[in-house]
Amino acid sequence: MNPVKLGRLILASGNPGKLREFRQLCEPLGLTLVPQSALGITEAEEPHGTFIENALAKARHASRASGLPAFADDSGICVAALGGAPGVHSARYADIASDRDTKNEHDAKNERDATNERDAQDARNNAKLIAMLADKADRSAHYTCVIVLVRHADDPEPLIAEGRWQGEILDTPRGDGGFGYDPYFFLPALNKTAAELLPDEKNLISHRGKALAALANKLREG
Repeated sequence: MNPVKLGRLILASGNPGKLREFRQLCEPLGLTLVPQSALGITEAEEPHGTFIENALAKARHASRASGLPAFADDSGICVAALGGAPGVHSARYADIASDRDTKNEHDAKNERDATNERDAQDARNNAKLIAMLADKADRSAHYTCVIVLVRHADDPEPLIAEGRWQGEILDTPRGDGGFGYDPYFFLPALNKTAAELLPDEKNLISHRGKALAALANKLREG
């Protein structure tokens, strides 16, 4: 399968930060991303306990609703001292009880409203994470991203790619770039947080960048 022939792909996400990053990452591959919200597609349920199962559910849902190839990622931050939490609950860690039940509210909002809401949610998530780590000495963590691409909704051979990004959690945020946990995600080798990186820098080394690079290799291999 050639990435240029795919051309137009439905992105099964309503997260403005992810859309921005994926557009930057996919442009060199000749892929045009269409957010599912642009076609009135609601976000899929994500009841699963693993990144791969949730990504596959989202990709199949978007492809079935659009009739087009679709891809989705499920990603999050996994903190060693918290047993891998927030993990698949990263997007709504501050209110896990309603994590998978409140996502569809984003679909009726424009991008600016979604961004403002996402920023507020990020602040709550980060506050909870730092509180949970208050008495923990081990601050090691990693971001995980799993990307799934389906040619059609019932594709028996979905393309699956994964990326990881190692770091540590700081108590005090640094930088105003990125989104999510980025201001607290420290990279010792660079002496920077993810939020202090320029977009191009981040895309080269991030979990999302690594996963998409792996996916691009699979596309080139056919």
